[in-house]
Amino acid sequence: MKTTYKNLYQLAAKNCGGVEHLEASLPRPLSVKQLAALGDDRYLSMMTRCVFRAGFVWRVINNKWPGFEEAFSHFNPLAIAHYSDDKLEELAKDTRIVRNFTKIVSVRHNAMYVLDKQHSHGSFGQFIADWSEDDIVGLWLELKKNGSRLGGNSGPGMLRNMGKDTFILTNDVCHALVNQGLMKKFSPTAQRDLRLVEDVFADLRQQSGRSLSELSRMLAFTV
Repeated sequence: MKTTYKNLYQLAAKNCGGVEHLEASLPRPLSVKQLAALGDDRYLSMMTRCVFRAGFVWRVINNKWPGFEEAFSHFNPLAIAHYSDDKLEELAKDTRIVRNFTKIVSVRHNAMYVLDKQHSHGSFGQFIADWSEDDIVGLWLELKKNGSRLGGNSGPGMLRNMGKDTFILTNDVCHALVNQGLMKKFSPTAQRDLRLVEDVFADLRQQSGRSLSELSRMLAFTV
């Protein structure tokens, strides 16, 4: 049986130790103006962090992050876009970072992607800010297609961490969608299923007035 937002909220609050704890745990997305004001170096930095976290121990990446900032020119997109192949080879030997060459190469690709959006939108931040939250899956697909290694939860994770309103299909959220009768068995990698999930979140948002980010976290707390 399909559950309601009210029931989801009550269960999430119970599992979280009460309404006050739940509300304190919910992510709050930034406004369009705030998203646009963030530096493109910060977007590239977060892209890179999410790419390197994928399939790796997050704690190790977080502990090494000051070294990543130094090694990658503090994520200046113009500087990184002009890195030579020799420079990338040097980074593959740099002990300040995790030396995964494929992921190192992705940083240069994503720097060029950021520059492309600067040319078309004024800044990458403005591009992200302008994208409608009614088509957040479309933004995921855009990042996956034109960025490097931004598929799966890497692209959505970057968006969430930067303050763009988005749900994230973690294992807990996927289980919650099925357990609460909101979705039948589905694949989080199938575009058709992603659109159906997007419709579920749109319905919950209409019921509650809550952001996608808040609803996503609430669903995770129901598991």
